[in-house]
Amino acid sequence: MSGVLDVGLLATTFFTLFVIMDPPGTVPIFLALTSTSTAKERKRAARQATIVALGVITVFTVLGPYILDFLGISVPALQLSGGLLLLLVAMELLTGKAEEPQPAGGGKVNVALVPLGTPLLAGPGAIVAAMLAVEDAEGPAGWLAIGLAIIGVHLCLWLAMRFSLVIHRVLGDGGTTLVTRLAGLLLAAIAVQLMADAVFSFIDAHA
Repeated sequence: MSGVLDVGLLATTFFTLFVIMDPPGTVPIFLALTSTSTAKERKRAARQATIVALGVITVFTVLGPYILDFLGISVPALQLSGGLLLLLVAMELLTGKAEEPQPAGGGKVNVALVPLGTPLLAGPGAIVAAMLAVEDAEGPAGWLAIGLAIIGVHLCLWLAMRFSLVIHRVLGDGGTTLVTRLAGLLLAAIAVQLMADAVFSFIDAHA
């Protein structure tokens, strides 16, 4: 099975992106941004936001290595900067800052595209995580694992937004906040591990 699909890479990529993009934590943000929308408009917004986020992540996943090569950026440098970015995202989740969306001002701006699709969903943390996953991909099995992980996380995002009212009703304000804080704690641990690996890589490269 490992020759057809890299299960380990699938699991790590899915879990990392799931923690970063935080489908349960998206629920209160989505409800706040679509507070004046009808049920039909909420469904459309959930679909559009998911498509936009998927498109952005896919572009950087495919073209990310070429961008790094063109700019002359090493993988350890990307890991260290990515770890710092993820740590910032984790701090926002832990402090609740990520749950304070900026209102669209009442205009005709489609909040499903901006700020929901990007940068709230497809933000720098998720982009860096996807690009780093590519570095661990070996052949078609690795690429298939990354593709399935990305699609799986975005499916979770769509389901969370599509049934946001039901999820929020079940979890309540306290439950939703608790899930978000736990996601922030796990993401902080992932960020520290990325930075530690980057430092050891730099040391080995110059030893």
